[in-house]
Amino acid sequence: MSVHTDCSAVQLQSQVRREGEVEIALVAVPVHSPGEQEVLVRILAAPLNPTDILLMFGAADVSKAAVSGTDARPAVTVPIPQAAMGALSGRIGQSLPVGREGAGVVVGAGASPAAQALIGKTVAILGSGMFSHYQTVRAEQCLVLPEGATAADGASSFINPLTALGMVETMRLEGHKALVHTAAASNLGQMLNRVCLKDGIGLVNVVRTRHQIDLLKSMGAVHVCDSSAPDFTQSLTDAVAATGATIGFDATGGGKLTGQILSAMESALRRSATGYSPLGSGTHKQVYQYGRLDSGVTEFSNDFGLDWGIGGWLAFAFLQKVGPEAVSKLRQRVMNELKTTFASHYTRKISLAEVIQPEVIQAYCRKATGEKFLVDLSSGFTPGLQR
Repeated sequence: MSVHTDCSAVQLQSQVRREGEVEIALVAVPVHSPGEQEVLVRILAAPLNPTDILLMFGAADVSKAAVSGTDARPAVTVPIPQAAMGALSGRIGQSLPVGREGAGVVVGAGASPAAQALIGKTVAILGSGMFSHYQTVRAEQCLVLPEGATAADGASSFINPLTALGMVETMRLEGHKALVHTAAASNLGQMLNRVCLKDGIGLVNVVRTRHQIDLLKSMGAVHVCDSSAPDFTQSLTDAVAATGATIGFDATGGGKLTGQILSAMESALRRSATGYSPLGSGTHKQVYQYGRLDSGVTEFSNDFGLDWGIGGWLAFAFLQKVGPEAVSKLRQRVMNELKTTFASHYTRKISLAEVIQPEVIQAYCRKATGEKFLVDLSSGFTPGLQR
């Protein structure tokens, strides 16, 4: 396939306006010829991750999304509450490309041997602006997919797999032997369950419905607790005691769940305690919040002693901390197990144009557990956007 720099790619961009709204638009951007160490990738598939939704809309009220723009520049505009504008002041007037990861075929390359070796390969990429028909990236950003793997297979090769592996590595590095995970029926949760089963690690899965319990149990999960059930406190404590979990990763953030996990850990430790201490157990209990599905205040009653911690956790901050050699090993494991442990399942495929349709926005902004959208970019360009 021949690609010339006088053509343009269709790219999804998000811009916060000073008047208190965010515009999500499809725009034409130039296709850049790759430099010596770069490759040009025809993007074919990209997952719609929570981080992408956050970049697109932030605190905007998506229920009020309205079609705007023109035929040549289709867009949707969404109002932002005035109270949220302060946190977005640094974004005003900037058009930010959307899409943190994706996969496609290398159609052009710079002169370096590493770049040339990728021509014609189907690769996964972590970067920015993956909701675009073309991207020029450094050759080192690409992971060559295994033989027989499609772009859809490899589109989610980074964020969820490296988050799941990062949680397990954090557990090991901090001296814990088992973990608790919330929103466990999500694609990430299912992936983490497969990692823990394969590696022989105790995992307590916290979900919100009976259906999600059945789903995870059908996938081999041993300990699954329903946070909406009347006996949740008891079942969570029993599961924590059975696994010895003293670290948790909470996707909800707000509400009582973080505190409930710490309380269950302390209660489980008391069962095997040989004496009483007014300071609580001497075992450190840690819960990391890695998401904000609940934007409310984190609430807890301190009935879990004094040796505990609550903190934030970002997968990519963790990966920077462990260094490139460790990351390379984790990435290679993802490629080796791409269609098994790290397989992603999508509930719906949408086109790039559909990403900005109000009714589709309502669907993916529900962030329903287990629902994952794939943006299919394989069908060519949106009319009116080529040059």
